[in-house]
Amino acid sequence: MGDHLVKAEEFEKKAEKKLNGWGIFGSKYEDAADLLEKAANSYKLAKSWDQAGKAYLKLADCHLKSDSKHDAANAYAEAAKCYKKVDTNEAASCLERAVNIFCEIGRLNMAARYYKEIAEYYESDQKFEQAIAYFEKAAEFFQNEEVTTSANQCNLKVAQYAAQLEQYEKAIKIYEDIARHSLNNNLLKYGVKGHLLTAGMCHLCKADVVSITNALEKYQDLDPTFSGTRECKFLADLASAIDEEDIAKFTDVVKEFDSMTPLDSWKTTMLLRVKEKLKAKELEEDDLT
Repeated sequence: MGDHLVKAEEFEKKAEKKLNGWGIFGSKYEDAADLLEKAANSYKLAKSWDQAGKAYLKLADCHLKSDSKHDAANAYAEAAKCYKKVDTNEAASCLERAVNIFCEIGRLNMAARYYKEIAEYYESDQKFEQAIAYFEKAAEFFQNEEVTTSANQCNLKVAQYAAQLEQYEKAIKIYEDIARHSLNNNLLKYGVKGHLLTAGMCHLCKADVVSITNALEKYQDLDPTFSGTRECKFLADLASAIDEEDIAKFTDVVKEFDSMTPLDSWKTTMLLRVKEKLKAKELEEDDLT
C-alpha cells in the first residue's frame, strides 16, 4: 500500500510539473491528464480515497482545458466513486458537475442515470428531502428519454419518501398516476393493484374515512378487476375499522392480510401511524367522558 502511495505522489508531481512548465498548449494538458489518471489509480490501490478523488478533479480540469468534455464528465464521475467512500456530499457535488456537462453535450440518458445516483447517495444518508429532489430530476430526464421503467422506479421512490415525510397528497398522486399509466401495458398492469394499495394506505394516513371511501370507488372505476382483489378488501376493511374506531378490528384485519401477503417495512410504518391516530382519538374521547 505504501508503494502505491509513493507512486501516486510521484505521478502527481510530474503532472504538476507538466502543467506549470512550457509546452504546446494542448499537449501539456493531455500529458498531465495521462499522469493524473495514473496517480488516481495508484491512490485507489493505496485506498487513499480522498487523494484519489482530488486527482480525478484535477484530471477533469485538464480535460476541460483541452476541450474533452465527455472525458471531463467521466473524470467527475470517477471522483464521485472515490468520495462516496469518505464524503457523500462531495460525491454528490462531483456527480452534479458530471450531470451539467452531460446535459451540455446532449447525453441526457447519462445525466438521468447520475441524477438517480445522487438521489441514492442522499437516500443512504437518510436525507430524504434531498433524495426526493434528485429522484424527481432523474424521473423527468428518464421520461424525456422515454425510459418509462426507470422513470417509474424514480417516481416510486419519490412517493415512498414523500409519504414518510407525511406529504400524503404528493405520494397519492404519483401512485395513482403510475397505476393509471400501467393499466394498458401488459408488462406493468400486474403491478396496478399494488400501486392502488399504497395510494389507499396514504389516504388512510390522512385519517379521513370519506377520502378513502371515495378513493376506493375511484380505483374500482379505474380498474374493474380491483374490486375482487385482496388489496381492495383490505383497504375497505381498514376503512370500516377506522370509521368504527375499533382498534382490535383494525389489528385483526392487518394480521389477517399480513399472514397471506407479508407487509414490508414501509406499509408497516404507515399502518402504525394510522393505528396511533386511532389510539389518540380513543384517548381523547375517554378524556371527554
